[in-house]
Amino acid sequence: MPRPLPIRAVHRISKLVRHTPADGGRKLRPAAALFALAISPGLSGCILGLERPELNLEVPANYRAAPKADADASVPALDWWRGFRSAELTSLMDEAQLHNLDIAVAIAQIVQADAQVGVSGAALLPTVSGSASAERQHFGSTSRSASSLSSGTFTGSGSSTFSTFSTSLTASYILDFWGKNRATLAASEETATASRYNREVVTLTTMASVANTYFAVLAAQDQLRVTRQNLAAAERILNLVKTQFAGGTASQLDVSQQEALVATERAAIPPLEVTRDQNIAALALLVGRAAANFTVRGGSTSRIAVPRVTPGLPSELLYQRPDIRQAEATLAASNFSVEAARAAFFPQIQLTGTTGLQSAALASLFTPGAWFYTMTASLTQPLFDGFLLESQLKQAKGVQLQDLQTYRKTVLSAFSDVEKALIGLQKFTLQERLQNDVVAASQKAFEVAETQLRGGTVNLITVLQAEQTLFTAQNNLVQIRLNKLLAASSLFQALGGGWTPQGTLASAAVE
Repeated sequence: MPRPLPIRAVHRISKLVRHTPADGGRKLRPAAALFALAISPGLSGCILGLERPELNLEVPANYRAAPKADADASVPALDWWRGFRSAELTSLMDEAQLHNLDIAVAIAQIVQADAQVGVSGAALLPTVSGSASAERQHFGSTSRSASSLSSGTFTGSGSSTFSTFSTSLTASYILDFWGKNRATLAASEETATASRYNREVVTLTTMASVANTYFAVLAAQDQLRVTRQNLAAAERILNLVKTQFAGGTASQLDVSQQEALVATERAAIPPLEVTRDQNIAALALLVGRAAANFTVRGGSTSRIAVPRVTPGLPSELLYQRPDIRQAEATLAASNFSVEAARAAFFPQIQLTGTTGLQSAALASLFTPGAWFYTMTASLTQPLFDGFLLESQLKQAKGVQLQDLQTYRKTVLSAFSDVEKALIGLQKFTLQERLQNDVVAASQKAFEVAETQLRGGTVNLITVLQAEQTLFTAQNNLVQIRLNKLLAASSLFQALGGGWTPQGTLASAAVE
């Protein structure tokens, strides 16, 4: 950071820079004056140190739900979704990265943030403007007589016409002694960095949403298949009960109970179709397509593989998660904003230089005698502004405190997300294995009950219980599989999958 000039040096510059008439003065050579204006950006400095509040982060040594924290564990792959081994899911992910509108909005925000960096940086450079004018004045006899009376002189009554031609170049620069403009620029740069991290956050969230929605479609399709199979089984038992009723071995109550079970299974189909179709419509939005022109082939959750994920150490999460990096950049921007607000209390020193040509005749405008220049220096010190600057500083500090707490919460939320996803993946995997045993036992019990019902050795109540137990077990198994897949997707998202600090963030091109 450049060292600031002492106050006495400012006074010396103020004494040297003075207004020079068009016919010339020799107190200050024009070249030296323009040189002083040219090097003034280098004279700017910052006398304030950046305030960085204490983060006070609690970083655990390892994850409680992880079997063992492996320091050599690699971060999730950029294309982590390929581990589920679904060609359709991979195709949807590729389409979402190209056409998702939330990602497009995040890219547009990067363009805005980059432009704001240019706006903030403009204050650190001199402003140069050029102008040219031609003026023609005519004085009649009446106006000349009135002018003569007011000035105490007498002139003739004839009219006259005057012409003035001029061209000029003006340069102005505000010395950033106190670092206000530099702090403002640094805040804008950090905000631009945060916008790039935000793009990665949006992309990661979109990828996880595509995976979760696709898994929900598969689960709905599984439940529809299970429900239709259960409906077919219930109708088969109903026909058997009706045959027994016709033969006098079953009662009307038995028929009605089985009819109620058949109606229950048939009524369960429309809500599942609603879930399937609504999730397909949600997928269409995620990939930037119209729902009416979008279809999903789908499949079954049982055919989706769950990739093995090694979480690594919690401390690595501070670099792997783009939302943490975004919150960190936002906090840094608010730190610089506090410095800019504090620097506004100090005087503002501005240098302005003007040079050009002025003549009463266009033919002699570009002659050496028509040249003029002006050099000025001004100092402005806020004295009373209705506590505006003080309130702006308090506001900046409030934003800084808010961003600090947001950063802390983001870090703790990241650790919590990983823990919850690890617990869910671990427990739902175990539950799926146990539920498979439940389904197998329930299927065997139902087959035995149906066989015995045909032989007349068991009553309908036992069959009904076996049916309901099987139907519930099958539906629960589908839901458990969905929960396991959602937990795996959440774990990838919690670990910052799809983005790494060594990626192309710094050189990301905005099309």
